[in-house]
Parts: sequence; C-alpha cells; structure tokens
Amino acid sequence: MARKYSKHGPYEDLGREEEEAPVAVVSCWLCGRQTGKTIVWHHPVPKSRGGRDVVPMHAICQNTLIANFTNSELQRHGMDVEGILANPNMRKFVDWVANKDPDFTASTAKKQR
Repeated sequence: MARKYSKHGPYEDLGREEEEAPVAVVSCWLCGRQTGKTIVWHHPVPKSRGGRDVVPMHAICQNTLIANFTNSELQRHGMDVEGILANPNMRKFVDWVANKDPDFTASTAKKQR
C-alpha cells in the first residue's frame, strides 16, 4: 500500500497546528459588555410576532429580559435598547451586572408581570 504523504518532502510540518486568527469581540446587545464563551442569539422582536433579526446577548441578560417583558411588550420596543432600559428593573440589572465577568451566570428572578 502506498503512503499518503512522502517521508521526505513539503509535508514535514503537518503535525503543527496553524495559528488561529483572533476571535472577533462581540458585545452584548443589552448591557454592552463583551460576550464570553457562550453567546445567545436573541430575537428582540419575538419570532411569534414576526421578528427575524437576531442580536448577541449573555444568557443572564436574555433570561432577565424575558422575565420582565411579555412578547407583546418586546414587539413594541423592537430594537430600541433605550426603551427597554427605561424599565427600572432592567436598569437596576444592567447596572448590577456591569462589573461582572463575561461568563458570569446566576439565577434570575421569576417573571414579574
């Protein structure tokens, strides 16, 4: 059986891993912090309400957003982050999470509707 690669030739460096390009830094749509290892792609306008666009978020930010707003409220706000942050619960959360690690997770409060 023939060898796949010659013993002596241009393929001597096959065992070396190529250097990976630096990963692009993505910011969370809600809090503005850099995302960590886990990125949640969130529909600001829920899919059930015709939303197609997605934005990167932390899981804890998405869970808090869902706990504080109904689908119809999210539809009304659309892509307007400032309108969402006008809610006192969301402003308090974003101020609290501002200095946390990008991969920080915690349990979120139950839905406050």
